[in-house]
Amino acid sequence: MALELSTAIDRFLRHLVVERGLRPNTLEAYGRDLARFADMLERDGVREAASIKRRHVTGFLEALEQEGLAARSRARMAVSVRRFVRHLVATGRLAKDPSEGVGSPRTGRPLPKVLRPDETEALLGATSGDDPLSVRDRAMLEVLYGAGLRVSELVGLPLAAVDARAGWLRVVGKGGKERIVPLGEPALLAIDRYLEEARPVLLGKAQRSVDALFLGRRGQAMTRQNFFQRLRGVALRAGVPTERVSPHVLRHAFATDLVEGGADLRAVQTMLGHADLSTTQIYTHVSGGRLRDLVETHHPRGSGRPRRTR
Repeated sequence: MALELSTAIDRFLRHLVVERGLRPNTLEAYGRDLARFADMLERDGVREAASIKRRHVTGFLEALEQEGLAARSRARMAVSVRRFVRHLVATGRLAKDPSEGVGSPRTGRPLPKVLRPDETEALLGATSGDDPLSVRDRAMLEVLYGAGLRVSELVGLPLAAVDARAGWLRVVGKGGKERIVPLGEPALLAIDRYLEEARPVLLGKAQRSVDALFLGRRGQAMTRQNFFQRLRGVALRAGVPTERVSPHVLRHAFATDLVEGGADLRAVQTMLGHADLSTTQIYTHVSGGRLRDLVETHHPRGSGRPRRTR
């Protein structure tokens, strides 16, 4: 029985929810991309999923380029279409993958913005107050920088996520995937102080049950927007330009400092929750000084020791 294109797309999107556990924002992006693909197919007289050919895939990508769409957006749409048609092949609706051999638009991956170690220290120092909000902010920054979390992961942490005795943090990342990240002593101490001094105050006298680890001033779970605002204020107090500071920049700082310190890239990949090692490899943009030290230490014509800093 023929499967209409719109029905095939709906089934694929449901598959992404049930089997892949994609987040609503990601699912919405897939829906927009495939709706655009379906619109082009219908203008070409294609109404059934089984009628999709290679020329439709290549024609779609060429049309997007002619419209002047950015390479990154075109690459994302290519992924959406490729996964859709491969799903059709896997479910027996297409005999052959029409996207096979079709290249994706090349996108230059910009280097991540990072903070210097002294700037990171300045941010942490700007949360040294004793009031509940400052204590909470210090704990959140220590966890963000000390564990390399995404901001959504940070604000979504439940109380049970912290294993202080073992020094671990249980994080649920993209696609509902769980990972275990070690926490250093500064982060553990900051969390301990927050739980003892600040969280009970923020929770209030009602002592209502709130599962979230980090709370706002009214005792509700901390939000991304609230944390962005608090981080901006911290940057202003620290004297670090606010346009250079964001939760993701601190995640970058975590990864960059690990890589430049000699950490194994696979270990960094695991801690960041990256599905693909190529995503983590961007952090190999080590400083010139470190490159020089590697040559001096490991190359046959090196001195055998790192250079001395003056």
